[in-house]
Amino acid sequence: MNIQQFWSDILAQRANKIKEYFHADAYVNWHCSNEHFTVEEFIRANCEYPGDWDGEVERTVATADMIITAVRVYPKDCSASFHVASFIKLKNDKIAAMDEYWADDGEAPKWRQDMKIGRVLRRS
Repeated sequence: MNIQQFWSDILAQRANKIKEYFHADAYVNWHCSNEHFTVEEFIRANCEYPGDWDGEVERTVATADMIITAVRVYPKDCSASFHVASFIKLKNDKIAAMDEYWADDGEAPKWRQDMKIGRVLRRS
């Protein structure tokens, strides 16, 4: 499976292309919001999300039957930023299951800023 093309199709919200990556009985779990989706529901949630999106694959780790990605996702107007860690289980080079963990990007909490620990990882 071409993971870069998968993410390109996800970010461009190409519903017909996205479906091709999945087995018919595959599922997607969004753990941070406690949601379980069929492939059709996942495509609908992704493609009907408002706005035009962009992003970059920051890290990929592949094993025989799994691809793990860390991706920064943001609207094209750069009004927000998110990171998603995706654990993509493959079967015959198609997605059988995907577990995702989404987080809003932002500043460290005030209590850590007050401790004066850590440094800025990336400037916006």
